[in-house]
Amino acid sequence: MHRSEKLHSFLLGKAQELTDDWYNSLDKSDPKGVYSSNDPKVIENLKRQNYEFHLHACEIFILKECEFFTNFQTWIEEVARDTEHQRTPIHFIIREFMRTREQYLDFIEEYVSLYKEEVTPQEVKMWNRLVTKTFDTVILRFAEETHNASSSQLFAQQELINELSSPVITLSKDSALLPLVGDIDTARAKRILEHTLEQCGDRNVNHLFIDLSGVIMIDTMVAHQIFLLIDALNLIGVETTLSGLRPEIAQTAVQLGLNFNRVTIKSNLSKALSLD
Repeated sequence: MHRSEKLHSFLLGKAQELTDDWYNSLDKSDPKGVYSSNDPKVIENLKRQNYEFHLHACEIFILKECEFFTNFQTWIEEVARDTEHQRTPIHFIIREFMRTREQYLDFIEEYVSLYKEEVTPQEVKMWNRLVTKTFDTVILRFAEETHNASSSQLFAQQELINELSSPVITLSKDSALLPLVGDIDTARAKRILEHTLEQCGDRNVNHLFIDLSGVIMIDTMVAHQIFLLIDALNLIGVETTLSGLRPEIAQTAVQLGLNFNRVTIKSNLSKALSLD
């Protein structure tokens, strides 16, 4: 049985010492990241996080594994999503987990030397394996949460970029302009469709000017999406004027058999806006 109230109490009593020893022996020469910070608030928070780690970690000797990791998950998520840790290369963080694991193995050795008459070799072996397994699991969970946090942040940034790269600009009380610039892939074309319909509905737009003069390249799927947008706008009562239609885009549209009957087409934006 790996449970030991006495070992738990021993390690719990060492929590502050573990944190102090860890930070004092920390390599602060990392080129970047939380461990090299000189900001007193960052250092204070780092020590707090490390201390709370120990309050959780030593509970592995008194709790069932499932309960232990349920309790630990909040700490893992907090630190993985912490701004300073997000700026720290993951291999630096894993290095510190490994150093902390060595601290625990050393303290178990100290505990055994103090209570050698009460401890069996089998228990020592079990505790050491338990510490190794626990740290391995925490490292994996931390890496997973770090990945999830980074992915969420990247997705949010990409959504903002997509929104900014396809702005619906109000021109008058009931007209607006959608200037499209750069490469448009199928995924971006779908987001443009959704964003434009939403914005036109929210702003009560009756006439939307779509300018394609800044679009460098377009494939058949994207051309199809643009004309789906025009059809969808027509369904909600928005008249559409296209401008800047390059010859290759026009050729693609014709090859797709797309219908131009419901859209006004002008060679450039200036001529299109003169209609308004």
